[in-house]
Amino acid sequence: MQKKITIIDYGSGNILSAQQSFIKVSQEYEINAEVKISNNHKDIKNSTHLVLPGQGAFLSCMNGLKNTPGIIDAIYEFAQIKKHPFLGICVGMQLLAEDSEENGNHKGLGWINGNIKALPKKNLKMPHMGWNITTPCNTLSNNLISQKEDFYFVHSYYFKCRFRENILAETLYGITFPSIVAKENIYGVQFHPEKSSSQGLKLIKSFLTK
Repeated sequence: MQKKITIIDYGSGNILSAQQSFIKVSQEYEINAEVKISNNHKDIKNSTHLVLPGQGAFLSCMNGLKNTPGIIDAIYEFAQIKKHPFLGICVGMQLLAEDSEENGNHKGLGWINGNIKALPKKNLKMPHMGWNITTPCNTLSNNLISQKEDFYFVHSYYFKCRFRENILAETLYGITFPSIVAKENIYGVQFHPEKSSSQGLKLIKSFLTK
């Protein structure tokens, strides 16, 4: 059966880079897949997997979703009602939270309980940029990684989950923060798998098996 992956176009994120990484995974692992960039409701409805990238400030990304007619309803039906696999990347992950304190207080999608908080500076450079170790902390079968891996990060805020069960992996930068979150079919990664070499591709492959 062909997998139909849609990278959601709402004016934010490394959309072309994300698309190319999913295409590369499907080719290298011989996965029969079609990878589209789209905000068309029909494309979303017919997808098997959705990817929400994100880059920049939380509010601008949230406004990008709100200003794309019908997109929030379409992705809600896909992920929350039909329970199909959904992946948020970087700010796309943060949008899954209830709210964010970045530049004020702003509501998110509220799909995973928790809030977006500023990383404490603690004499560390901000943003947290570059390679860092991600350590699995939840051995549930829905985990996206099975061992410690290096991934590429660019962020100054983190997802403070309300429930420990939603944290699949953690990373240390001043504090230990969730770097992979999940709730049922909904996943979020704080790093950029599309910029994370072979381990990023392996994570994408794991997502495509969901």
